[in-house]
Amino acid sequence: MSQPDIIAAGAVVLRKGGAGKSSDVLLVHRPKYDDWSFAKGKLDRGEHVTACATREVREETGLDVRLGVPLPDQHYAVGNRGKVVHYWIAWVVGADDVSGYQPNDEIDEVRWVPLDEADELLTYPRDRETLAAARTNGDRTRTLVVLRHAHARDRARWRTDDRLRPLLKEGEAQAARLVPLLASYDVRRLVSSTSYRCVQTLVPYADATAREIETVAELSEEDATVERVIDVVDELIEDGKRTVVCTHRPVLPDVFFTLGLADPKLDPGQLLVVHHRKGAVVATETHHVR
Repeated sequence: MSQPDIIAAGAVVLRKGGAGKSSDVLLVHRPKYDDWSFAKGKLDRGEHVTACATREVREETGLDVRLGVPLPDQHYAVGNRGKVVHYWIAWVVGADDVSGYQPNDEIDEVRWVPLDEADELLTYPRDRETLAAARTNGDRTRTLVVLRHAHARDRARWRTDDRLRPLLKEGEAQAARLVPLLASYDVRRLVSSTSYRCVQTLVPYADATAREIETVAELSEEDATVERVIDVVDELIEDGKRTVVCTHRPVLPDVFFTLGLADPKLDPGQLLVVHHRKGAVVATETHHVR
């Protein structure tokens, strides 16, 4: 019986030059293999791939990053097993100086390399292909995370105001597992329907990041109309902050209509990450916490 693929994640970390264009890419050298590549590594047990990508960059370079546009996965063999590496473009949050990096047995050098010189330094053709994909998407994007609230109590068995219906224990666990996923995109603005189950879905991330949750009645099942949802989503796009918006299954089609996207039919606790630039959607990705 064949063994399952090794799953890993990493990031092509870019640093912009003039006029908002990216000019440098962050590379690491592994003495064990004498190779130059991008920061990456295997998932820890129970870890989400997005959290793995940002953790590996932090551990291998000392830099905190936020994820941007997803890049094509790499697939290759390691011994008698397959390996899949999920990659994103990433941008540094905070200082990007690596001159004080302390070499170790795993990574002995971290270097910002001009994009037009990186191909010569990268060891593997697959990494040069990944870098080529990053070059075509190298301008910064903004992030809007559209989230369906986590698993909630059964509507048919709830006898009071539906806006007060809470999450199940399963839903509370989902909400907790959303924290590292949202953190990997450095989400700064939290917007929720006024319904308790939506607010409750964002509370763990709000607590972890010391951020407030904005409640918007127009995102609730009771108060949403197409026109109101369009106004809310247009404001979030125009505002441009890295935002998560949590709402309900019946409201989500209007959210996606406003964004010009097909409805992906999100499950409870599932989210769509929308990467946009100058009001236009340039990439999307779907993630789920179990």
